[in-house]
Amino acid sequence: MSILHPYQRRWVSDASRFKIGMFARQTGKTFSSTLEIVLDCLAAEERGARARWVILSRGERQALEAMREGVDRHVRAIGAVCEAHSTAFSPTITAHDVIFPGGSRITALPANPDTARGFSANVFLDEFAFHQDSAEIWRALFPVVSRNGLKLRVVSTPNGQGNAFHRLMTDAELGSVWSRHVVDIHEAVADGLPRDVEQLRAGLGDDDAWRQEFELEFLDEATAWLPYALISECEDGEAGEPPHYQNAPAFIGMDIAARGDLTVLWVLEALGDVYWTRERRILRRAPFGDQLAELDDLMRRYRVVRVAMDQTGMGEAVVEQAQRAYGASRVHGVLFSAAAKLDMATRLKRLMEARRVRLPADDRALRADLHSVKREAGPTGIPRLVADREHGSHADRFWALALALAAAGDGGVTDYSLARGAGQRAAHHLDDAAPTLTAAGWGTVAGASKAYGL
Repeated sequence: MSILHPYQRRWVSDASRFKIGMFARQTGKTFSSTLEIVLDCLAAEERGARARWVILSRGERQALEAMREGVDRHVRAIGAVCEAHSTAFSPTITAHDVIFPGGSRITALPANPDTARGFSANVFLDEFAFHQDSAEIWRALFPVVSRNGLKLRVVSTPNGQGNAFHRLMTDAELGSVWSRHVVDIHEAVADGLPRDVEQLRAGLGDDDAWRQEFELEFLDEATAWLPYALISECEDGEAGEPPHYQNAPAFIGMDIAARGDLTVLWVLEALGDVYWTRERRILRRAPFGDQLAELDDLMRRYRVVRVAMDQTGMGEAVVEQAQRAYGASRVHGVLFSAAAKLDMATRLKRLMEARRVRLPADDRALRADLHSVKREAGPTGIPRLVADREHGSHADRFWALALALAAAGDGGVTDYSLARGAGQRAAHHLDDAAPTLTAAGWGTVAGASKAYGL
């Protein structure tokens, strides 16, 4: 059984009704929070009462993980100690629920506004800054926990500014109501967490990600084309999984590279007016023949309506070969002029703001890549888009997704097709419409607290 570090003990021992914690990544915030919940249930049972807790996580996988890696571990550890001391302790454990012998219960679910309204219980919001519709969830949830003295726990790492977690952590007027805990990687290590800070920072190799996820800065998103909060709003646990393909029309974006950057092929499936990521292929330093072989495999696996490919420079020959194989009506080359890039990026952003794009969840490289594109003022006042080259990528995932959405525009991608190398872009924008195809003493709070060094 793990002994808690001092910052974890401070968090678990804080009995404030409203409590919020901002912790660096992988510092045990969910482990600590679920321990407090288990201890609260044990305390209620000792009093002859029942405690009801609901854990709301950003998705199904995260909810199950909170149960498996948090609640489950604590309950089973306490049960093992009880057995060693010949004390009965037999809670019922399922994937989403733990029911204690006296009727106390812990349930873990993916968060949404309807779920937030559906329970009168103590609530733990896990990684709240990353929840979809966090503002709506908050508006639905707080009136429920405001009555009957129910407790509310909120824990997360930062995810940019402007979301509900950022407001709870920074609003001065809320400071008298909320007990706030902040533990960055440096404090956690000073409190005994075994981590090599410099090695972690060098291994991550991304200054923005380090400042946000380990040093807990709410990054200024003023220049980011896609803020972290917007990216997380579009993430879904079922996106990026080929078995979920429903045989609906598919569209492919292909960003081509020969040397340092990535070649990325992105498959979208149009379900109603929502574009679901179904598959991504990422190649590094692959010969053009291998890149075309990957495209051919995707063309056979999906009902591909159109493909949009980066035809700039070295992409010219690749596009021509693809057009010969699949037809010029299905394969469109895109000249990456500044205007074309701005139009494609604008369509991508608008569709994400309308929640019409579904992205794979928990892909840190993808989030960093999508966030890497920045907006700068051009010499004529028209914005231009720039991205640093990091981790062998030059926003290649971003542009593959933008190309796939361009392919899904009702023919609008042809606005960017090269007219026999003329290099002139048609003077109109992509159509934003959706495609028509579319133990004695150990089973008690005191005994369990002792086991964790509290």
